Amino acid sequence: MSDPYMPLTSVRSGTGFEAAKGVHGLTVQIANVYFIQLPSEPHSFVLIDAGMPQSAGVIVNEAKQRFGEGFQLKAIILTHGHFDHIGAIEEILEHWDVPVYIHSREMPYVTGKEDYPPARPDSKSGLVAKLSPLFPRHSIDISSHVQALPEDGSVPFLDEWMWIATPGHTPGHISLFRDDGRVLVAGDAVITVEQEKMADVLIQKQELHGPPAYFTPDTETAAESILKLAGLEPEALLTGHGIPMTGKNFRSDLTELANRLSSI
Repeated sequence: MSDPYMPLTSVRSGTGFEAAKGVHGLTVQIANVYFIQLPSEPHSFVLIDAGMPQSAGVIVNEAKQRFGEGFQLKAIILTHGHFDHIGAIEEILEHWDVPVYIHSREMPYVTGKEDYPPARPDSKSGLVAKLSPLFPRHSIDISSHVQALPEDGSVPFLDEWMWIATPGHTPGHISLFRDDGRVLVAGDAVITVEQEKMADVLIQKQELHGPPAYFTPDTETAAESILKLAGLEPEALLTGHGIPMTGKNFRSDLTELANRLSSI
């Protein structure tokens, strides 16, 4: 059973956008999902993350309108199992009966075995941070569909992409990277809005930040993950929250962000 609709939203909610070559994004209230095209099958896609609770209709309708009746979804890749990234997964699986992939360390949270730790409302100032104890953190059970990502870093159906372990925000958080265009789908390892502040979330004020502090129990590991991403020298940051950043090499920006988090 899915969680009830949550009224947190932004001015970009419902907006679809071309995030990079072969990557279509959609903002669902306060979170982004991405459709990645299969180069060998132009009408086939993989969905990255599954949005907010009660958002399945928005995601399905966007796919139909954007890709047409010949559209085929091959799989869903989850960057992690927080409510705003898996909120509509059960309803989406009723519409598209496809496999779901997640890091092995996230499996307890999507197979009904373990809940995420409590939120940390005092980790940073801001109204969203203060409200975070109200956010769902319980596990879901999609055991019939979910399996662990391949240990070799390959991404099912997406030969040009690799997944990178970026823990800290959650134990098994991952990001995805494609060398062509140096495109990084970061999940919440880095985001481009200060997610703790309601006003910034509402207007989607674009600036580089670490993962939402209220749901990040291990800041030091999160900083190490950001340094790992800096080493990839991405030129397109497609994040789980906020407007994507493109058009430059982000190595120095990510390194500075990691150092800043490490000093906290």
